[in-house]
Amino acid sequence: MQKTDHKPYGPYEKYIKRPLDLICKVIVLILSLIIASGLIAGIIDVIKNRKSKHKSRGIYEAYFKRVIDFICGMLVLVILWPLYVVLAIMVRIKLGSPVLFTQDRPGKDEKIFKLYKFRTMTDERDEKGELLPDDKRLTSFGSWLRRTSMDEIPEAFNIVRGDMSLIGPRPLLVRYLDRYNEEQHHRHDVRPGLTGYAQAHGRNTVSWEDKFAMDVWYSKNITFIGDIKVIFDTVMTVLKKDGISSETSVTMEEFMGTPDGVKPEWRSPNE
Repeated sequence: MQKTDHKPYGPYEKYIKRPLDLICKVIVLILSLIIASGLIAGIIDVIKNRKSKHKSRGIYEAYFKRVIDFICGMLVLVILWPLYVVLAIMVRIKLGSPVLFTQDRPGKDEKIFKLYKFRTMTDERDEKGELLPDDKRLTSFGSWLRRTSMDEIPEAFNIVRGDMSLIGPRPLLVRYLDRYNEEQHHRHDVRPGLTGYAQAHGRNTVSWEDKFAMDVWYSKNITFIGDIKVIFDTVMTVLKKDGISSETSVTMEEFMGTPDGVKPEWRSPNE
């Protein structure tokens, strides 16, 4: 092999080009590993779905949705880790510990999983040692986290694990399971989502009955284009800061069950 007498022409070639080439190779390697892992997660999901009560209604839902969820979840964790660190420090300073709020939630087929979010409330209690109402414990910083949905980003870990999807009905409280009617139970035919059709169309300002009607409709009409529209509509909702609170609560009133004869007012796009 002949020796070259080439000498670097400038600072870029001399000091930057080789480190930049190395960084690019590392990025390509990481992306390759994420994509390969996503494909494996998709194959595992296809095998698991054979035992599920809910049968996928299309190629996207059956073979591609889980792959996309895994890849996007991993990219969020890898790319946004500095934001996670900054938010964790701010939550610790302004709201105390623990930094993460964890709670059992029902997922697909009503299987219970542990949900992860940044906490948005303090642990302030009254003289009896009982927690103060939500509106007393929700600080301005916690309110900002909710308005921007920054409190939700730790759920990327739930997405990677397979507990959740990018798009799907929001995971609610375990105690609601006994309060659903037969139709409402179908919202658990699919994985819960980081965002969902109901979040993009009213968030906390629509009734529980309308929200569940949207969830059930989505579970029966999952498409790639539909998911893209939900993501776009969610971004617009967050930017407009719409639907963060209901008319009578800083979040959403507790669901106590749908009274007999009460029907949702919402009508699906197919009607």
